[in-house]
Amino acid sequence: MEDLFGADGKASELIDQALALTMTYAPKVVLAIVTLIVGLWLINRFVGVLDTKLGKKDPTLNKFLCGLIGAVLKILLLISVASMVGIATTSFVAIIGAAGLAIGFALQGSLANFAGGVLILIFKPFKVGDTIEAQGFLGAVDEISILYTIVNTFDNRRIVIPNGSLSNATLVNVSIYDKRRCDMTFGISYDDDIDKAKAILKRLMEEDERSLTEPAPRICVGSLGDSSVNLMFRVWVPTDDLWPFYWDMQEKVKKAFDAEDITIPFPQRDVHMYKTE
Repeated sequence: MEDLFGADGKASELIDQALALTMTYAPKVVLAIVTLIVGLWLINRFVGVLDTKLGKKDPTLNKFLCGLIGAVLKILLLISVASMVGIATTSFVAIIGAAGLAIGFALQGSLANFAGGVLILIFKPFKVGDTIEAQGFLGAVDEISILYTIVNTFDNRRIVIPNGSLSNATLVNVSIYDKRRCDMTFGISYDDDIDKAKAILKRLMEEDERSLTEPAPRICVGSLGDSSVNLMFRVWVPTDDLWPFYWDMQEKVKKAFDAEDITIPFPQRDVHMYKTE
């Protein structure tokens, strides 16, 4: 009977301790959960407003900064919630630091991409909307995030390029200037009149409103080929009109040369047959 009463007494003591712990920590846990839910909602709202404001002023910085601020605020929120429950903040920070160190070793490539993103935002080799040629791709920059830059190609492909690769390799920004030089070469026969061909090219250039007079265009003999005299045709045009101008001029020059009896040579081979005894 004593063992029974002793067991009952011990169970009662455990129940009392459990009730005491519940009364002590339940409010803290509930408050921590409420704080976590409200905090995440506020952070998402704040990042959303920041995204809208920055998107109008600086689309390049927009996604990168919003992602970084959101991550930092959520980490601070987790530390605050942990301290509310009763977890020592110093210990929690030490745990996060150790975990961060381990994750850092495991994700060295991602850290390099993060550092590359910071360098891109600081030195601004390109921005959202620019057309770049990098890593074998040519397209318009759609987004610069914390780790990656998204490029949309002109044949409607979405390319995701790590920021580390972009910051440590050569890239070409083809839209940073408002005008570019369009280089073309047209071959004519050695029997054709060079001055006449140059006059045709000059007329076609002057008739096209996209051609610029400054810097001055250049039409000259670029080289003497095996079967043609190669005329170098260099005209400055607005950057957005470069390729449309190039394609249109190829067709216009061919039609104009045909109309004026200017021959555009093509590779050919003469075969001589000899009769042997």
